[in-house]
Amino acid sequence: MSYIKAGQDANGNDIKLHYTDQGTGQPVVLIHGWPQNHEAWNYQLGELPKHGLRVVAYTRRGFGNSSKPFEGYDYDTLADDLKAVLDELDLQNVTLVGFSMGGGEVARYMSRHGGARVAKVVFVSAVTPYLLKTDDNPDGVDKSVFEDMTKQMKDDRFGFLQSFGKDFYGVSAISHPVSQAVLDWSFGMATLGSQQATLGCAKAFAETDFRRDLETISVPALVIHGDDDKTVPIKNSGDRMNQHLKHATYITYDGAPHGLFITEKDKLNRDLVDFAISGNVRSGENS
Repeated sequence: MSYIKAGQDANGNDIKLHYTDQGTGQPVVLIHGWPQNHEAWNYQLGELPKHGLRVVAYTRRGFGNSSKPFEGYDYDTLADDLKAVLDELDLQNVTLVGFSMGGGEVARYMSRHGGARVAKVVFVSAVTPYLLKTDDNPDGVDKSVFEDMTKQMKDDRFGFLQSFGKDFYGVSAISHPVSQAVLDWSFGMATLGSQQATLGCAKAFAETDFRRDLETISVPALVIHGDDDKTVPIKNSGDRMNQHLKHATYITYDGAPHGLFITEKDKLNRDLVDFAISGNVRSGENS
């Protein structure tokens, strides 16, 4: 397995990020969501390199086979980890793709590190611009929702993760967009995360305000969101992005749940390839 060093923990131990590097050409860096790891990009890693793209996907600290320090689950640190990936591999003119929680890393990296090495950005089912409902963010999600999530994870993290996966992919009594095998695979990835990382990252994506980060972004940007997303509702996220990222192309996927990298894999792959190569994606029309 391949690893990139991203600093040290409080005890002086190296923090190593597990990653994969596929294909050659214009670089695309994929940042996974919570609480999975880079293996979640299975269908993108198998397709994007066929189109003259070099695709790098790495696992966030605390998850999968990456190091699991006790600290460092705030977005400043996670953006610094992303910088370590880009610097170590010496990637230039990168298309950064952040899914869900990963969209926050894209936004914070662009402001904290001045968008170094990045040519384009993509936000897929992202937690941006700001999820938490506050006095100056009345369209956010009530704090009690996140408090309940935290309580469930502290009481029975594995039970919570198993239920979470069904909403993630839009599975219900009458809708089965993915197989039980996909649910089992996703649950397995989620269980590899540490308790501290799972809780710490949930707090980070729930409470971090990315509005000013987004306003620093000047490179071409693409926003993709499913209009049946129960995990990161489109009205709290995708529909609000143009308030802070006015030049972005916005595409909604009709009927798509949160985990559209699986349920809408062909559509997503096409849009990512088109945007990475030419910057054009179906004229910004809804799917």
